[in-house]
Amino acid sequence: MVLVLGALAMEQVANALCLFLVALLLPVLLLKLNWHGGSAGQRLPPGPSRLPVIGSLHHLLFTRIPLAHRAMAELSRRHGAPLMYLRLGEVGLVVASSPAAAQEIMRAHDVAFASRPWIPSVRPAMERGAVGLVFGRYGALWRQLRRISVLELLSAKRVRSFRRVREDETRRLVAAFALAAATPGEAVNVGKRVAALTADATMRAMVGDQFEWREEFLRAIEEGSRLVSGFSLGDLFPTSRLASFFSRTAGQVTAVQRKTMELMDRAVRQHEERRRAGTTVDDDEDILDVLLRVHKEGGLEVPLTMDIIKSLVIDLFSGGSDTSAATLGWAMSELMRNPGAMEKAQAEVRSRLQGKPAVTEDDLHNLRYLKLVIKETLRLHPPLPLLLPRECMEDRKVMGYDVPKGTMVLVNAWAIATDPEHWDDADAFKPERFEDGRIDFKGTDFEFIPFGAGRRMCPGATFALATVELVLASLLYHFDWELPGGVMPGELDMDERMGMSVMRKNDLCLCHVVRVPPYV
Repeated sequence: MVLVLGALAMEQVANALCLFLVALLLPVLLLKLNWHGGSAGQRLPPGPSRLPVIGSLHHLLFTRIPLAHRAMAELSRRHGAPLMYLRLGEVGLVVASSPAAAQEIMRAHDVAFASRPWIPSVRPAMERGAVGLVFGRYGALWRQLRRISVLELLSAKRVRSFRRVREDETRRLVAAFALAAATPGEAVNVGKRVAALTADATMRAMVGDQFEWREEFLRAIEEGSRLVSGFSLGDLFPTSRLASFFSRTAGQVTAVQRKTMELMDRAVRQHEERRRAGTTVDDDEDILDVLLRVHKEGGLEVPLTMDIIKSLVIDLFSGGSDTSAATLGWAMSELMRNPGAMEKAQAEVRSRLQGKPAVTEDDLHNLRYLKLVIKETLRLHPPLPLLLPRECMEDRKVMGYDVPKGTMVLVNAWAIATDPEHWDDADAFKPERFEDGRIDFKGTDFEFIPFGAGRRMCPGATFALATVELVLASLLYHFDWELPGGVMPGELDMDERMGMSVMRKNDLCLCHVVRVPPYV
């Protein structure tokens, strides 16, 4: 449960918990755990009933709704609790499922909820100083990392500097699809190829074109993502040594984290050698170049250690690759299920480009409907439907309820963005609903917060959207797409799989023909 239910797989949790109890640890825990339903005098938010030891877990485990964000939305609706309290083992959890609740947490009480919980699986790395932007506690170091990220690493100017990388990777993808189209009727795995593109484009932006250990790095990141998006009994029962031993996740996370840092060491040495040789220029800096320059210039309130620099690069890579791939996969899926929207999006991009051999980023500014398609995709399929967990750093009153210090807090961005109370025909894919420009995802409209809001809002939205817009425009411009085997649009499965982000459970395989030949 390292990302604490952001990636909860109910069957996996149920199996692990049952095994834990079958191992006769329940009597030990009953004696050891200081289970309670809240301190005397506290008015906790409403929520489902709680049992000794496991708390509210049974409401999530024994349900036909397999995904955490959907199960929590149903619990919130059933109990009339836009702010809901759960206890998962020893962990107290508050879930916000309405715009008003999200606004109180992310704006009215933003500072109190601006830290991340250091749960057992990630605590060892944090305590060794490998603190990045994702799990960093709110304070001077985190504020400095945020400022560097916003002003130096992910600014609009810096994102534009990676234009060559995005266009190059997109041309390769289009060329590969054009080649595959030579075999009529053969389906291609769009999701897999798009994921490879986002990984390569993000890696080139982070550590440059000449990183020799790409495959090792990607394998280490994938393994780390699998571990931190999985389930650990030790995270549910952090004071139980037996539970920690039973799960052993922390040791696995440490081993993978050590391997990833070793690979980052190689990248740092490679960049320092290149800088000493005078082959790096400011206009061609990648993210690691920028951080090494900032480190050398000094003058920071909190000095950047090499471990912090490496952790920050890893955080930015992890946050920028999977989420972009997930959004592209869902966008293509929704367009295949909604032929009218697909036709409208293709007509726009083709009328604007007038037969050009390739889509460039200069062409994206006028593609208004394409941007609406992406917004509607993010509404129905936010990559992180529960965003990332926050921790209450001091006792607070939220919507009239007590939220005790140390409580973990989740904002169910998916539940908010699909609530019929705030959205007409909430489950339907209708890009036109954003035409009036009244609602955006910049963190001020709490009905629509796929990137979060407040101090902890994702700083990489511009970086991610630049890739998503270019790739989606190129796929729609060059090719006509069909579902294989005579599958009708309404029959395309939309099952979800939990991981670092919510991806399609099954591969998106499509047939295609070339409509506008690319320049190869």
